[in-house]
Amino acid sequence: MKGQGLMKGQGRRTGTAAQRVLAAEIAVVGALVLALLVTEIPSMMREMKIWRIAGGLRARRRYP
Repeated sequence: MKGQGLMKGQGRRTGTAAQRVLAAEIAVVGALVLALLVTEIPSMMREMKIWRIAGGLRARRRYP
């Protein structure tokens, strides 16, 4: 490996550190999305009940 100019293991360490940072960022974003979804579940359930009362898919004829 003379012509590459890299020390032994140098490229490998950088890749794993970047992968760890990326994995941590993905975990944080996933936790935030999950928290948002959990807090919005009651609102979604309420909207679904209203939608069913209004007629659901059959209501297109009544509400253009």
